[in-house]
Amino acid sequence: MQIQLKPINQQVVAVVGASSGIGRNAALQFANRGAKVVVAARSQPGLESLVAEIRGMGGDATAVVADVTVFEQVKAIADQAVEQYGRLDTWVHNAAVELYAAFEVTTPEEFKRIIDVNLMGQVYGAMAALPHLKREGRGALIHVTSVEARRSLPLQSAYAASKHGLDGFLETLRVELMHEKLPISVTNIMPASINTPIFNKARTKLGVKPMGVPPIYEPSLVAKAIVECAERPKRDVVVGDAGKAILAAQRISPSLVDAYMVRTAFDGQRTNEPKSETAPDNLYEPIEGYDKIQGDFSDQSRSWSF
Repeated sequence: MQIQLKPINQQVVAVVGASSGIGRNAALQFANRGAKVVVAARSQPGLESLVAEIRGMGGDATAVVADVTVFEQVKAIADQAVEQYGRLDTWVHNAAVELYAAFEVTTPEEFKRIIDVNLMGQVYGAMAALPHLKREGRGALIHVTSVEARRSLPLQSAYAASKHGLDGFLETLRVELMHEKLPISVTNIMPASINTPIFNKARTKLGVKPMGVPPIYEPSLVAKAIVECAERPKRDVVVGDAGKAILAAQRISPSLVDAYMVRTAFDGQRTNEPKSETAPDNLYEPIEGYDKIQGDFSDQSRSWSF
């Protein structure tokens, strides 16, 4: 079924997880293209500064403070879009938290929290958005997962499990919508290592601040892919040529990728900057100082990808 989506400048777009990183850049790109944007996150200061930035460039935006682990708060995001602008055309779900730790030192509570935010939060997002998209007669669900939706990394067992779960959920949802002949696209955006503040905000038990396995890419590449999929539907989008290479190798020889991970992924996720297990993190509550797009790796991140 051919799905025809509205031009960006005619859309109302909700971006969940918009206070920093990929979500913040995506919201700015949508607004720059003329979309009306509803931005949501736990960080009220981050949302306020984002709305001010969008309005300062002549755009139209409104903010909703929400914790994605609470369905009624997620539903309020979609409802606010309809109340403020009359409809909802695209739902972008990007909110996520991260834990860097070996599985044996991960607590049950930490593992569950990652699942609640990263998996159930996105499930709640789709549940909240779908009734409005159906009423509008078309629309887009765009879910930001990770290359780890298809290939896990060590020291991220909970995060990888949440992203694998999302991949399975989106496949089911897509087919059910096709069966109902509903013109609603479902897109899985799978970034490789991206230079966002997630590494500053993540809980870590590595003894040092974590980082993404190089090469690292700029958030604008992922945001650009998100905006494109809101206008021209795609099923799966891997952002970052290194991610595409890993997933291609995974299809050919998972055991070869296992060996590669053993050699590179343990040291590759560690910086030399000490960080204690008790350092502030955003696993349960937002933390101040990171309501920005880029992280600390701009000197080695790429703004391009093959």
